[in-house]
Amino acid sequence: MRTPLMLLAALSLSACVANPVYRLSDQPPLTTESIDRDAYLGLWHEQARLPNSFERGCARATAEYGVRDDGLISVRNTCFEEDGGERVANGRARVVGEGQLKVSFFGPFWGDYWVIDRADDYSWSIVSEPRGRYFWLLTRAETLTPAERAAFEQRMQSFGFDPSDMVWAQPRA
Repeated sequence: MRTPLMLLAALSLSACVANPVYRLSDQPPLTTESIDRDAYLGLWHEQARLPNSFERGCARATAEYGVRDDGLISVRNTCFEEDGGERVANGRARVVGEGQLKVSFFGPFWGDYWVIDRADDYSWSIVSEPRGRYFWLLTRAETLTPAERAAFEQRMQSFGFDPSDMVWAQPRA
């Protein structure tokens, strides 16, 4: 029993280390000054992301946040696969600082979830982590207009991310 657990831990660690850094700056991004947890809860649609192993094959994705009985935030990520299937990952999150959360989908392993920009009305949010290996553009709306996408591409660049590196959500068929 111990060997499979050690192997799984080693594979998880290697996946984290092997993910490339896409951000053009070596300085950690600044996070938003504060997040109103209750305003952040609910359903978000992923519009763009940096390529990552756990979303491989996802045409679209959603993230839904709620409150757990223990006070942590519930996380439900749904991947809508290119072939029509769905994958769901359930996890938990905790606030650790201004605009900073830790998220876990497996046991004692926690990853950084930094809100680096957001709309005042919580209609969109840009999420990354200190080294720029991950990036998500989340919106309350299911789709973006061309003008909205262009504006978000400029925002990405202002944070040191190249929009051409992004995987953009495919429209619902």
